[in-house]
Amino acid sequence: MAHKTERQYSMTNRTMTAEATRNRILQATLELATEKLTVEIVLVDVAERAGVTVQTLLRHFGSRKRLFDAAVAAGADQIVSERGSPVGDIGEAVRVVVDHYESRGDWSIALLGQEASDERIKDVTGLGKQVHRDWVHTVFSPQLSEVTASARPGIEDLLAVATDVYTWKLLRRDRGLSRTEVEKRMRYL
Repeated sequence: MAHKTERQYSMTNRTMTAEATRNRILQATLELATEKLTVEIVLVDVAERAGVTVQTLLRHFGSRKRLFDAAVAAGADQIVSERGSPVGDIGEAVRVVVDHYESRGDWSIALLGQEASDERIKDVTGLGKQVHRDWVHTVFSPQLSEVTASARPGIEDLLAVATDVYTWKLLRRDRGLSRTEVEKRMRYL
């Protein structure tokens, strides 16, 4: 009986170790994507950053394409989680989205700059744009329900623009405004 318990425990440990390795590889891929163009990222760099061999990386993902697909999905999950905001609380929503841009805004802008020349990045930025639209729709739904159905799409567009990464970039990076001033302007918009 004890032998069966040991084997179960051993299999659980292996599963947990494999999952931890997979997560390290995905995190390494996402980190490298913040430092260089995705076309410059090679498997050796990812493996080194994750503390594994290329063979281990390939055993988990099979190919560079599948690794990047998994990294995109993991990154999208992280972003959705980071942008979680109470529905209807405009001040908190703006604070949360500015937090997100403070940590990922420059990276997002760099990705947007690559979307015209890299089809994979175009898919990533398209997903990011949809995540932002869904966030706007959800977070501002109480305010949107107060306007006429015909006005809703236009108001939702304006809310998306007011809280977009480009708006953050124009105010924070181009104008050099403080984070507090950026939040004030976004709330005003």
